[in-house]
Amino acid sequence: MTIAIMQPYIFPYIGYFQLINAVDKFVIYDDVNFINKGWINRNNILVGGKAHLFTIPLKDASQNKLINEVYLLAGDPWRKKLLKTLQQSYQKAPNYHAVFSLVEEIVNSSAESIYELTLIALRKVCAYMGIETEIVSSSRIYNNTDLRGPERILDICKQEGAAHYINPVGGMELYDKDKFEQEGIKLNFIKSVVHPYPQFQNAFVPWLSVIDVLMFNDPSKITTLLKEYELI
Repeated sequence: MTIAIMQPYIFPYIGYFQLINAVDKFVIYDDVNFINKGWINRNNILVGGKAHLFTIPLKDASQNKLINEVYLLAGDPWRKKLLKTLQQSYQKAPNYHAVFSLVEEIVNSSAESIYELTLIALRKVCAYMGIETEIVSSSRIYNNTDLRGPERILDICKQEGAAHYINPVGGMELYDKDKFEQEGIKLNFIKSVVHPYPQFQNAFVPWLSVIDVLMFNDPSKITTLLKEYELI
């Protein structure tokens, strides 16, 4: 079995979904500390030909809380604002109607926490993209919050009987291939390859939210984009 473990991000970039698609089981790391000004509750979309950051407001978010303990700010009109921005920015995109309906369904879901919202979004977007990888949450299964860093990752791999663990390339300094191999686990790092696609008549802006990818690429093209990476 091949697995990956990542914090939940809202509508993350294509590389996140490449990672999900590359493994048999994807573990959402929801019982680790929340990261302020990270990608858990915000991302970039295309507005006026440039990257535009949207942020989902949270109630008393703090790095002293676990991700699954952070709730959405009740009563804030962020849903209407985000959907209106998407409508204004993407209404002429080739896949606008299908993708807007998908995002609208996610945004208007009954989720009360950012963890719940990201989980709903990941599962629905994966289904739309044809990704069949099993998605589970670390807080529901492994009971190992006493461990930290690579030790906890290794423990999850062992509990799953995984023979292969894939991590984003940004973790190359954190994880030692020799240490994993000593435990009988192959370690690779995934590195996304830039693959430009038309964004109206603008110069291509890479690494935007998956919303942008879906707006401009049909399912057959998405299948190709999901394979545009290197394993290191």
